Amino acid sequence: MVENKYTKAEIVDSIYTKTGVNRKEIRDIMDLFIDEIKAALIKRMVIELRGFGTFEVKVRKGRQKARNPKTGEILSVNSHGTAVFRPGRELKRDVRNLKQDSEA
Repeated sequence: MVENKYTKAEIVDSIYTKTGVNRKEIRDIMDLFIDEIKAALIKRMVIELRGFGTFEVKVRKGRQKARNPKTGEILSVNSHGTAVFRPGRELKRDVRNLKQDSEA
């Protein structure tokens, strides 16, 4: 399980602390923002957030003979879309020098 998780509620609290804007308004704006991203991805649009990264949908080809890694069962998989995030140059640069906890 991930120990360093940052939830939407924690983000709302952080923004509230920095701005003093009502928590409900912050949550509503975040929900609208996420809904806009989802709607754009469903329309197969590319979402570019400069300084952060790009969201887009990639279509993965189907296969006649795929294997369920848990059961070993052979099954076919249809082509399907998947949401992909590509970090931007600034985000890559900012996280590049992070070390694993054991190395820190």
